[in-house]
Amino acid sequence: GAVREMAEAAGIEAWRARCSPTQKTDRLAELAANGRKVVMIGDGMNDAPALAAAHVSLSTSSAADVSQNAADMVFQGNSLAPVAEAVGMARRAKLIIHQNFALAFAYNVLSIPLAIAGMVTPLVAAVAMSASSVVVILNALRLNRGPAL
Repeated sequence: GAVREMAEAAGIEAWRARCSPTQKTDRLAELAANGRKVVMIGDGMNDAPALAAAHVSLSTSSAADVSQNAADMVFQGNSLAPVAEAVGMARRAKLIIHQNFALAFAYNVLSIPLAIAGMVTPLVAAVAMSASSVVVILNALRLNRGPAL
């Protein structure tokens, strides 16, 4: 009953309840074989195998020790709000990583031809390289600011 209520509240149509540890890991393997990346959230001893098998796994701080050890992330409290926060943070991190790759690529596309052509002195090249590193670091530090996406 509780699983059905939570699934309906979250808009999840395909859900399962009262699965054994083997059924859970089999389902995760089936989803992975279909190219899906699954997040597993669990708190009991019977969840530990599935937590270890999932692409990403989360457990509450009040969960069994074996579940906490198998999980990639342990969050506090009984609310699932930290799960949404973690997903948002991961999305922001991915966006910033792509931005940093683009910044580094743009720097190299501009600076390497200028250096090869001898149009910049070694001092200017060193300052430009340091400046590009600082820009990438400052961009990455934006992850600590603002709400998650």
